[in-house]
Amino acid sequence: MPAHHARDDGHVLVLGGTTEARLLAAELAARSPALRVTTSLAGRVEQPALPDGGVRVGGFGGADGLAAWLRAEQVSAVVDATHPFAAGISANAAVAVAGTGVPLLALRRPSWRPVAGDRWHPVASLAEAAAVLPELGSRVFLTTGRKDLAPFTGPDRLHALDRLRFLVRSVDPPAPPLPPNVEVVLDRGPFTLDGERALLRDHRIDVLVTKDSGGAATAPKLTAARELGLPVVVVQRPPAPAGVPVAEDVEGALEWLVRVLRIA
Repeated sequence: MPAHHARDDGHVLVLGGTTEARLLAAELAARSPALRVTTSLAGRVEQPALPDGGVRVGGFGGADGLAAWLRAEQVSAVVDATHPFAAGISANAAVAVAGTGVPLLALRRPSWRPVAGDRWHPVASLAEAAAVLPELGSRVFLTTGRKDLAPFTGPDRLHALDRLRFLVRSVDPPAPPLPPNVEVVLDRGPFTLDGERALLRDHRIDVLVTKDSGGAATAPKLTAARELGLPVVVVQRPPAPAGVPVAEDVEGALEWLVRVLRIA
């Protein structure tokens, strides 16, 4: 009698840390029990929300380390569902798959778009955001993440920023150095519009700084700023690596994986 082999739909590596990554892992787990799914987390958040399936925490050791891991773990496809500003791991993923032949998709939520009433000031970098702040306000709501405070703290900036007051929001406490005259609020999205309105008013915020992260979880702050007529400094996101296909949502990523892996 012929031998019966267990069905094997392959192994998907999800470079995670976002809501989309968790949703994708859950959808894949529900769709095919024969599909192995591993989500990789950078380990920057002390208590991350864990996805379904396998989880690994920590870096790979650059593009070469990632390529070696893809080979050793027989990965069939990679979905880069990291934060839109995680340019380093995205670049490493593109180099790693080029050397291994593993298909790669970037899952990127769409950028935010200004609407009537917005007072946006697009900038190319955090350093540029710090440079324009003194012209726009004196009480700053800084929502760029706890790892990206250096441009607002350096000695070369103090002469321009020392008269400003900063409200910093992050999931975990930021490590020093911190901006001058700073108050830290620890919180994790999604955030509500009522909550963002109250935060801006209670702290008398007159300028908001944010990265163009996209998505709904942190978008209410933009609506609240619009309602109050506040200027918003928006740091533009880096593009996905050249040649890497992009899906804007989990559904698009699933469609790509079905085609690539030929799963039902």
